[in-house]
Amino acid sequence: MLLCFAVIRCAVSPTGDRLYIISYGPNKLLTLARDGTLLATYTDPALYGPHGLHVTPAGQVLVCGFWFNTVLQVGWEGESKLATLATQEDGVRLPVSVCYSSTTSSIIVGLLSDDNILVFRVE
Repeated sequence: MLLCFAVIRCAVSPTGDRLYIISYGPNKLLTLARDGTLLATYTDPALYGPHGLHVTPAGQVLVCGFWFNTVLQVGWEGESKLATLATQEDGVRLPVSVCYSSTTSSIIVGLLSDDNILVFRVE
């Protein structure tokens, strides 16, 4: 059986000292130092099929769990979940992208299920 461990998305911290990587193979969020040293590995059943990844200007890490229809906020260190921001109950179905807009103070989630986007206001 062939497993795919390809990088699906990557994002860089605002300070440039951390690189966040998601991959289908291990269903993990990896946090690397600038020199490639592994700093943290985060796994969560809700992260199954990670797809969207975004780091806000404040350093908050947002990631989508494609198959469990979730949007999570993970700590900047990449070791723990801070919050589940949205789920299928909020209309999230097969999320493929996530972004934070500081202009509108909202999280924008792109969906594969119906080619729509969802906008969640945050405070």
